[in-house]
Amino acid sequence: MLDQTKQKCVVSVCQPGSNLLAAGYCLYSSSVVFTLSIGKGVFAFTLDPTFGEFVLTHADIKIPRSGKIYSFNEGNHELWDDNLKRYLHHLRQPGPNGKPYSGRYIGCLVGEIHRMLLYGGIYGNPKNMNSKKGNLRLLYECAPMSYLVEQAGGKATDGNQRILDIQPTEHTGNRSA
Repeated sequence: MLDQTKQKCVVSVCQPGSNLLAAGYCLYSSSVVFTLSIGKGVFAFTLDPTFGEFVLTHADIKIPRSGKIYSFNEGNHELWDDNLKRYLHHLRQPGPNGKPYSGRYIGCLVGEIHRMLLYGGIYGNPKNMNSKKGNLRLLYECAPMSYLVEQAGGKATDGNQRILDIQPTEHTGNRSA
């Protein structure tokens, strides 16, 4: 049994993502990029190693309306439900521009979301027969990344509802996105 202080802490933390005030991530690659939203758009800052300071490099990021990339771990294809399989098959067909979506998957949530924020597209880490609730954690993966996606003009769903509206419980630790 948790004492009163710990119970208050759990109640404070276990809130839907719609109550978030800010979210962000730091991406380490050929450069270091800190991406942040405080509820008024998404902004990315790149570390200038000469001065040891982050410089605004992407102001008010908006996800492009039409992307060219979908990002799902297709190694789990046979474990997905038939509707999802049909949807991905549809993405691989030529669209209005005569080209299909391109499949890209690096297996890094932050890297996938970063690419999607800048270039558009679709990211998914859906539930499957082996992972009935999905592989991502609601409180510290799905909700913060969904907050950023929505602040950049995109949508974030688990296939049934808006991720930011999901009320955390002990049973929603993992969610599909």
